[in-house]
Amino acid sequence: MYRFNRIVLWGILCSTISLSACKDLVPGDTQSILFTGFKRSEIVGIVAGFGTTFAALPDLIAMFRRRSSAGMNPRMAAIMCLFQVLWVYYGLLIISRPVIIWNVIAIMVNSVSVGAYFYFVHKERAILISSKK
Repeated sequence: MYRFNRIVLWGILCSTISLSACKDLVPGDTQSILFTGFKRSEIVGIVAGFGTTFAALPDLIAMFRRRSSAGMNPRMAAIMCLFQVLWVYYGLLIISRPVIIWNVIAIMVNSVSVGAYFYFVHKERAILISSKK
């Protein structure tokens, strides 16, 4: 099985290299057939943005299931949120719908993560204080 995967990856690599050298075989950034209001690059951006935007979601879901802030780093989520605001601004400058849309959603996800962290920390401290009395 490992050998088969190596052969497939080698074939994909060789095909990609050979196709990238053929400028006429790869069409430019044309309108999408399915979504006429979007260019092909925007659709690729939307698909790529989906993956990167929701990368933090499993940690958020785990935090809600555990009902605990354990394992969560609020600084990371806050820093990501701050820089995603800059990405939204950049998206507005270059007029890129995928950059704007996915970073606005990512700002909301990271804001909920930071808010949930502080909620659970406050709740854990209250339980700790009440158990010491």
